[in-house]
Amino acid sequence: MDFFANKTILITGGTGSFGSNFLKRLVKLKKKLKKIIIFSRDELKQFELSKIYSEQKFPNIRYFLGDIRDRQRLKLALTNVDFVIHAAALKHVPMAEYNPTEFIKTNIIGSQNIIETSIESGVKKIIALSTDKASSPINLYGATKLCADKLFIAANSIAGKKNTKFSVVRYGNVTASRGSVIPKFIQEKEKKILNITHKDMTRF
Repeated sequence: MDFFANKTILITGGTGSFGSNFLKRLVKLKKKLKKIIIFSRDELKQFELSKIYSEQKFPNIRYFLGDIRDRQRLKLALTNVDFVIHAAALKHVPMAEYNPTEFIKTNIIGSQNIIETSIESGVKKIIALSTDKASSPINLYGATKLCADKLFIAANSIAGKKNTKFSVVRYGNVTASRGSVIPKFIQEKEKKILNITHKDMTRF
């Protein structure tokens, strides 16, 4: 990842499972980044992460409290940013079914905000994180992520002659990530019974 050398990178959802682990990789690079901006809306998670990666020990790390729904806040955060890793999303499948508008606002409209403000700010490269659930989606969460994927791919045409490139990276479930089944199974091990949602299920 030497192409990050002396560049500024912003990570949306920077305090989440992916964001915090990606930060761990970035701070170990031999060629240092000019600045790493952790953009997220959870002040407690930012506070906890800043105790591990303090600005005193890591002077190139900045913590920026904000929501991708807030276009003006995004525009401010993207000032002089070279790369964006877009990992912010609402991801809990059952919660999406009960709160569809909230998932649409964050996963779709929030993604469009990132696209527009990145183009306006002259960001060079934006990589959006997708999910296996966006492939032939059967639930609202997957559908919102599929919409976001389509928006990011189409953004390459919208950017026109501006030197802003958009990509989507799709990966499957991450072992022991927040909301995955392994932490749930660990909690249930004392009962000696692991609960699954259907007896015929093959995917966890």
